[in-house]
Amino acid sequence: MCDQVAHIAAVALKVSKSPKAERLVARVSPDDKRTIERAAALSGQSMASFVIAHARDAAEKALERHDRIRLNAEESKRFVEGLLAPSRKVPKAVKMAFEEYRQTVREV
Repeated sequence: MCDQVAHIAAVALKVSKSPKAERLVARVSPDDKRTIERAAALSGQSMASFVIAHARDAAEKALERHDRIRLNAEESKRFVEGLLAPSRKVPKAVKMAFEEYRQTVREV
């Protein structure tokens, strides 16, 4: 029982506090609906709150997997070597373009 209370509190914190102006509609099978209704009831949440909290949690995890760069040992070694390597000489055309940029673009 203590685990369920902690889980409810943790899930409730992840639901956005901003005004709810958008709608999210999904068609589900009767079996999926019964399963979700039962899980929501067991966690002490409305079905909508349960679905939103768990969908948001899944979305955040998916975004984190996408946004994080994972390197294996060889890739990590090459990355660090690239960071530690002496910088290459900047071509004259790049220096001229940068100088022109500095002279023509003003900071806001």
